[in-house]
Amino acid sequence: MQPQRGSHGAGEARGRPFACLAWSHSETRLLYVAEKSRPKRQPPCPWDVPGAAWPAAEDEDEESCMPGDTGHAADGSVPQGKQFVYHEDWGEALSTCSVPVLCVLDLEGLSLSVLQGVPEHLSPGQALWSPDDRGVVFVGWWHKPFRLGLNACSNRRSGIFHLDLASGCCELLSAENGSVCSPRLSPDGQRLLYLEGVVGGPHRQCLRLRMLTWQTRQTVTVLDVVQDPMEAFTGLYTEVLPPQCWAADSQRAVLGTPQRSRTDLLLVDTEACTVTNLTAGSSEGCWELLTLQWDLLVATCSAPHHPPSLVVAVLPPAGQELPLGWVPVEDTPAVPGVTWKTLTIQPPCSEQGPTAQDTQAFEALLLSPSDGTPPHPLVVCPHGECGDSGDTLAVLVAPQVMPMLAPGGPHAVFDARWRPSMAALCQLGFAVLLVNYRGSLGFGQASISSLLSRVGEQDVADTQLAVEQALHREPLDPHRLALLAGSHGAFIALHLLTREPERYQACALRSPVSNLPALLGTSDIPDWRYTSLGLPYSFERVPRAEEVATMLLRSPITQAAQVHTPVLLCVGARDRRVSPTQALELYRVLRARGVPARLLWYPEGGHALAGVETEADVFKNCAHWLLQHLGQPRRDGTGQHSP
Repeated sequence: MQPQRGSHGAGEARGRPFACLAWSHSETRLLYVAEKSRPKRQPPCPWDVPGAAWPAAEDEDEESCMPGDTGHAADGSVPQGKQFVYHEDWGEALSTCSVPVLCVLDLEGLSLSVLQGVPEHLSPGQALWSPDDRGVVFVGWWHKPFRLGLNACSNRRSGIFHLDLASGCCELLSAENGSVCSPRLSPDGQRLLYLEGVVGGPHRQCLRLRMLTWQTRQTVTVLDVVQDPMEAFTGLYTEVLPPQCWAADSQRAVLGTPQRSRTDLLLVDTEACTVTNLTAGSSEGCWELLTLQWDLLVATCSAPHHPPSLVVAVLPPAGQELPLGWVPVEDTPAVPGVTWKTLTIQPPCSEQGPTAQDTQAFEALLLSPSDGTPPHPLVVCPHGECGDSGDTLAVLVAPQVMPMLAPGGPHAVFDARWRPSMAALCQLGFAVLLVNYRGSLGFGQASISSLLSRVGEQDVADTQLAVEQALHREPLDPHRLALLAGSHGAFIALHLLTREPERYQACALRSPVSNLPALLGTSDIPDWRYTSLGLPYSFERVPRAEEVATMLLRSPITQAAQVHTPVLLCVGARDRRVSPTQALELYRVLRARGVPARLLWYPEGGHALAGVETEADVFKNCAHWLLQHLGQPRRDGTGQHSP
């Protein structure tokens, strides 16, 4: 068995939804998730070419084997004719995850066992021990008829199950047709908290917080989906609950979630079904709970000009939580040369008459140099898919992702956290605009849903509106604008280049989406291509001619002839979400038309372009591209800058 690398304790790791490592309450057994062993490769035959590498042996799914056929020989090797059988995995960033199994290491008996009784149609993960150690609670994902990409997708069918170790009986504890994650057992073992969403639709969504009473198996909704936020609380959008989120009273829980363009810590009273924002109004724009032990909160906080600081606080008794006194444990100084603010963008009323989705305000974060001479050149960043980290150089092109730049589409958010590369751009003299167009997380489910069937239209218009309002309000140079984006953000950027061909002087893109119908057969999330256009998806779905035509008309590649701006493209050859051939096709079209274009091809890179060497190279090349085509920002007060 190969253990799934992940977080310690009962919690799953970001980007590793199956991973877990949990001690039993008696601390004599260790529960974890591993990948099912594959058959061994066969030894070479005498007539094989000397030194030729044997292909990795692939195990067949259970449904493809005849009764009594294990798919491999008695010695564990793969018989001739079966070594090239296709083996499904869970897509982008999960290519090593295919058939996860639950394992228990017994330290007293010095034994290792694979738990039996998990239904064959499920892939188990995020497991923890039941209150009496006689069973295991886990999340099971349906993987039939085939697996869809799971990373950054909270809309996959899954359930919370209880596996009784004595009888082998497996019981479904959550809804029959839901999408759930992050089961968390209260200290007294009486309550199980978890997140629940709907199957299908947007790949990220506003979630419910559900609670199951262990003895009665009754489930209640603690916090429901928020459609249009009328109060301070805008809903839950986190991908995971903190591994240790319960207070000692087994009544309250603490979690972090985007709230518009911030990430705040919320205190939830599971009995009163109320929520209290513990960090609202703080100067730091992003808070993350590391752990809650014996009512001691350990967290990090950061801002665009302030690297993360480690802080602690003692959780007071119920009803006395505010104000909460945070004590710095390891404080980090603010970075000089960077200021920031949140801009509120109000869309104009449509000609057909105002509706809630047409007039809902959205936000953008503006980072500006505090030195140098305004007006500053502006780098515009519409987000792609984002997650919950993003404190590395790779955040240059699509900050705050999982683990650094997550795969996906428009349902994400730029929160007001520390991003080293954005601060570096400010220190180079650029202002940076991070746009949370309608459809972003943190603004209510109605905002998310408003983008369905409007991709390539509403998101593009919102981004350009944010640019125009920022230019009107702030000391920015309207003649020195650049675009910097990744994934769906790059899709928006390409549309802006075709619609505003003289507006932007430079563009740097990572893993760009440029040809929507071409993604149907190449992406690990083909369902999103239908959902984004407001079309239903089913596993047996075959595209119709009119649907392909609609997708093509929404694709910026069809308007590539309008692009005159120099474009830098950065792609990973192992990208499972957005095929690198999207960038290659665009690169060839631009070069053929004489547009300055450069393509960086990272052979081992995925959609995230992760890894220290790759991230550093992406940052260096993008920064150089901006300096080359926008010129060196003015710093001497003479009004002169490099061409």
